[in-house]
Amino acid sequence: MNKTIHSEKSDRLRTLLREARENSGYTQQQLADLLKRPQSFVAKYELGERRVDVIEFLTIAKLLRADAAKIIKELGSI
Repeated sequence: MNKTIHSEKSDRLRTLLREARENSGYTQQQLADLLKRPQSFVAKYELGERRVDVIEFLTIAKLLRADAAKIIKELGSI
């Protein structure tokens, strides 16, 4: 299996998470504070420099009040 960090689905996931953050009105720093992580954590996954695992994804989606199931469904259609 090829690495997926720069795949079309990964690109779309990063876009969806960034849009969800922006729609929630949070800056990267504010979200990072909620996650108890440095701002660079958010910046790196939004830029594709790091992956988010499933647990991180669910936590981020919950904090942003984003529908995790809807995001996964959209990714499945790519």
